Amino acid sequence: MAKAELKSKTVKWEAKEYITHDKNAGWYIGLAIVGLALVALSVWLQWWTFTALVVVSVVALLVYVIRPPRKLKYSVDAKGLTEGEKTYLFDDYRAFGILQDDTNFAIVLMPRKRFAPSVTVYFPKEKGEEIVDVFGARLPMEEVKLDVLDKLVRKLRI
Repeated sequence: MAKAELKSKTVKWEAKEYITHDKNAGWYIGLAIVGLALVALSVWLQWWTFTALVVVSVVALLVYVIRPPRKLKYSVDAKGLTEGEKTYLFDDYRAFGILQDDTNFAIVLMPRKRFAPSVTVYFPKEKGEEIVDVFGARLPMEEVKLDVLDKLVRKLRI
């Protein structure tokens, strides 16, 4: 397909907003033990603000891991990537990369601005070539490297 055709092509798909990992009872028990240990330490040291922070953090983490991911509609066209009602313009990103997590594939948009967050969007394998071609017609492709925080989140299966 010619590059001009790819720039004007629109690809649509549906995917979950994030990938969930199965957590066994040991994961929840470990979270409870760490949370209770931090609360006990903070009460013993009389760090009341830290106590509240730990409790709120554990509750927020539980809500996040229990809530199922939404299925979103995505499309990519000449202007950029649309996720539901939100649009990410190609002009705001310097490059894209492909991330593979087991059997899941994702496009990662790398921002031009230093402190802007990257955007990760999952896609079905059967649409992958078509999606990558449209992104490749607009942005250069770079290797995606996970930072320390991303590696920690994967290790903890969050």
